Amino acid sequence: MDSKKLVTILTAFLAIEWIFAAIAPYDRKDWLLENILVILFVPVIWHSVLKAPLSRLSYISLFLFLYLHELGSHYTYAQVPYKEWASSLLGWDLGGGRNNFDRLVHFLYGFLFTIPVMEWFARKFSLRGFVKYFLPVNLIMSTSMIYELIEWLVAELFGGDLGQAYLGTQGDVWDAHKDMALASLGSVLIMGLYLLYKKKVHEK
Repeated sequence: MDSKKLVTILTAFLAIEWIFAAIAPYDRKDWLLENILVILFVPVIWHSVLKAPLSRLSYISLFLFLYLHELGSHYTYAQVPYKEWASSLLGWDLGGGRNNFDRLVHFLYGFLFTIPVMEWFARKFSLRGFVKYFLPVNLIMSTSMIYELIEWLVAELFGGDLGQAYLGTQGDVWDAHKDMALASLGSVLIMGLYLLYKKKVHEK
């Protein structure tokens, strides 16, 4: 399956999820704010398909992140009932306390975006050596920081329940720091695994 056909299928699944997520979301205004990311990013993915296709694994990674983001947009990130699902479907008791779905998605931002970003940099600018591996991790870290600043500005702009729903701190004053740390951890981890895999393949 070529990249264009794969992305067409992945986009169709995202469109179906988007329709279901648009039906009676937990907070309609928060859903609209969260979906700005999707509206902006899907055309970027298609531009890459037409101009400089990435690997199929990269496209699957990018859309997996978008699927999770749509889930978060429907419930708001603080209300995704993953604990209830784990309990009813698998019999797992994940305990009470904070809803950590947002933490997972921040980690997966670093984990799922780093390799696609590396591929894009390598093809667009023909990067080699240390810079090829450093720049993607650096970009993930910096964009994670920028996103936290955007969250803060949106919360200040809209205020009230909408601002808090979008910010999603759940009362944790270190929420932004932990989110950035998890995105950085995910990026460093996947890059380390990639380099280990590359080394093993080269040794063979």
